[in-house]
Amino acid sequence: MADLSAFSLEGRVALVTGGGRGIGLSFAKALAKAGAALVINDFRADTADEACHAVEAMGGKARPAVFDVTDFDRLEAHVDGIARDLGRLDILVNNAGILIRAPIEDHGMPDFTRVIDTNLNAVYAVSRACARPMKAQGGGRIINVGSVMSISSRPGIISYVAAKHGVLGLTRGLAAELGPYNITVNAIGPGYILTEMNRHVLGTPFEQAVIDRTPMARWASPEELTGTAVFLASDAAGFVTGQLLMVDGGMTSNSILVESENLGASS
Repeated sequence: MADLSAFSLEGRVALVTGGGRGIGLSFAKALAKAGAALVINDFRADTADEACHAVEAMGGKARPAVFDVTDFDRLEAHVDGIARDLGRLDILVNNAGILIRAPIEDHGMPDFTRVIDTNLNAVYAVSRACARPMKAQGGGRIINVGSVMSISSRPGIISYVAAKHGVLGLTRGLAAELGPYNITVNAIGPGYILTEMNRHVLGTPFEQAVIDRTPMARWASPEELTGTAVFLASDAAGFVTGQLLMVDGGMTSNSILVESENLGASS
């Protein structure tokens, strides 16, 4: 029988940003099942509390951390408080993100900056804050959430594409910077994931366009991302760093996506 102890996260503390719902909550539940104590971040207290209750209902340990990841002046204080209260901070999942759909002529600098701040600058700021306690304790794991848009593109979401390309570069830069301190930094590249927020696409041409462009011919569930996160957070991935692991059903087998009319216009 295979020895799976290297995948255990018992005794470790994990912070998941944007973990109150959707993919972030799936990450939190999976890390908790593997044994980690969870700190679930959301900018809404009720959402963070509900997520913690969901983790606790399955036998896990969780506490909320209510703050905005783009409140850069206070991030370090929030992270320092988590590490101080729980005694350590082993795993960070940079999941918080937003997407604004608009053609370039309607996508002004305030919206562009908001997406970059949330999806890229916050990844750096939270990682930087978490690196200090991780260094002090002798190591850690940082997992960034990228996208198929980290290595491809499509019209109408230019700020998101720019941010997710930046996440890949940031992942590699952080891996080089933090590797000597036994801190690994990797990214997960989700394909098209069916969550409550996008169930409105069911039965639309866009749903079918995604299926047509995905070799596995379907959308993924949030839970299908979580095994990758547990692996990257565990000792089993102790020599894996600076990588983007695509979980996209094969969509990015080609480096450039030539979008159909439906896939280019909607999402």
